[in-house]
Amino acid sequence: MSGMMPDLVSALQKFFGHSSFRDGQQQLVESVLNGLDLLAVMPTGSGKSLGFQLPALLLPGTTLVVSPLISLMKDQVDELNRRGIRAAALHSALSSDARRDAFTLARAGECRLLYVAPERFASDHFVRMLREIPVSRFVVDEAHCVSEWGHDFRPDYRFLKQAAAVCLRSDGQAGRPPMAAFTATATPEVRDDIVQLLGLADPRVVVAGFDRPNITLAVLPVSGDIEKHERLPQLVGNGRALVYASTRRKAEAAAETLTSAGLDAAAYHAGLADSARSNVQDRFSSGSLRIVCATNAFGMGIDRPDVETVVHFDIPGSLEAYYQEIGRAGRDGRAATATLLWNYVDVKTREFLIDRENDEETERATRRPDPVEIARRKELDHKKLRRMVAYADTAGCLRSTILRYFGDAAARAVCGSCSNCGRMQTIGDEDRLLVRKILSGVARAGERYGRRRIAAMLAGQLEDLPEPLTRLSTTGILRDEPIVTIERWIDAIGAAGLLRSSDDQYRTLSLTTLGRDVMGGRVESVFVAAPRTRAAASTGGKRRRKKTVVNESFTDANVPQASVVEALRAWRLDEARRNAIAPFVVLHDRTLIAIASQLPGSPGELSEIPGIGPAKLAAYGETILNIVKGSG
Repeated sequence: MSGMMPDLVSALQKFFGHSSFRDGQQQLVESVLNGLDLLAVMPTGSGKSLGFQLPALLLPGTTLVVSPLISLMKDQVDELNRRGIRAAALHSALSSDARRDAFTLARAGECRLLYVAPERFASDHFVRMLREIPVSRFVVDEAHCVSEWGHDFRPDYRFLKQAAAVCLRSDGQAGRPPMAAFTATATPEVRDDIVQLLGLADPRVVVAGFDRPNITLAVLPVSGDIEKHERLPQLVGNGRALVYASTRRKAEAAAETLTSAGLDAAAYHAGLADSARSNVQDRFSSGSLRIVCATNAFGMGIDRPDVETVVHFDIPGSLEAYYQEIGRAGRDGRAATATLLWNYVDVKTREFLIDRENDEETERATRRPDPVEIARRKELDHKKLRRMVAYADTAGCLRSTILRYFGDAAARAVCGSCSNCGRMQTIGDEDRLLVRKILSGVARAGERYGRRRIAAMLAGQLEDLPEPLTRLSTTGILRDEPIVTIERWIDAIGAAGLLRSSDDQYRTLSLTTLGRDVMGGRVESVFVAAPRTRAAASTGGKRRRKKTVVNESFTDANVPQASVVEALRAWRLDEARRNAIAPFVVLHDRTLIAIASQLPGSPGELSEIPGIGPAKLAAYGETILNIVKGSG
């Protein structure tokens, strides 16, 4: 179609009502219209879909779009049909009559876009039927699914290269139709996989900037699920929000917490009936539902521009998944926030999910993979999880960490606006001395070792250390510090530019020029995001040098009576079962402990305890007071 490019702006106005293209969109449209193979890597919210939707309206025949989620297909097909554009879908949730009607439209050339689930391509019968459809372009959406390094690998994507080869070109030319692959998240290794596994021929590769400067990134360390539920209502605020959880149960529990707080929220996951999932999706898309608490089954293709907040209740399985999910926020360009609630215990849940063959993967598989393949896949997933953990645990700039991961040349040392950058400050004399001891340890060790061994040497944990590290002047110099604290300080001063790590697998530490000046006392002002520790959090930022047990569950001098706590927990469990709700929805553990500490004797005293509002007092007050009286 080169040399006779239509008036694209007029077509954009006619079909989609926009007077101009967003950055990068026209480049995509022209590449697809010119018949070039294309790989487009652009952030969520940048309008990638227009790159194949507009050409589909200007080319003869049907544009075939491979799309991995039913929710994604439904959202896009509904929107196209609303605009008067003939579009249809083929997936398992449709009746056989609906699938037959969609195929009939496409075969007659009356369907501009036909969305197809990837598992269809594992069927020889379906592939033979493809030969009857005049295809203008073969489009692969969410193309990272073809790569095992992508965060949502789908084995059925491996059939696409073969399927495209048998398609009938609508322009009558020989060979397969031109292919276009689109994704929001692809590291350089994933990009190479996509080109090879889809058989893209000398493709034009368009990689747009990954930075979403209007989204403020935050990692919030929490002690566990109780604290997560306590913080969640405040985190979602008064705007439109998405809350992502690792399991169906946690998604439902998050929704229960929010609805109990008087907020308009609903759960979404694969365990719900199709009608229930569609209802939640439709309500959220239309604006009648404010908050969705979901597993990763929700969100792809959801074009709600006014999402202000994305909260990750648990750590995601990969940085690719995390980046795509936070990309649901701020699509209208206004300020938005993405918060990860970070507790290392959640990593065990993710590892468990990786190590089991869950129901959803089994349903998607066309045949059971062999044990060697399963083991290899799990190892890849564990590696991706470790990369995600490194992000959650970093003391460095969160934005630059993500941009460097995706190979974005725009990555800077610090962004100045993420939660880690917000914590950077000039440290005091005590912390500066600790930093100098760490720097001295790296220097005395000859700048030949990585973080783990340097931290062990400084802490005096000599088992399994190389012999030279056991007899340095700095060996054991920080023996009063937990080794994990030393490791976090190493990360923090590395992020502050005092240390650098080698790029090889050993990650050897060495001092920068600034680090040498700090170590030698030539620079006194040290700007660092001091690592968070449990003791620091409970003592206003001053680390406790002695081993001290800090009880964060209550603040007064009273000790909770164990008999009262147990009686309250037994009652809470019965109450939760009777009403089919989670126990914490009745009362949180911290509230129970506070009651067992204060031992209230009247409704007035009970109402003074945090977590006992008017509604709780009216519903449970008399029962709680009787339990306290009978068990105290």
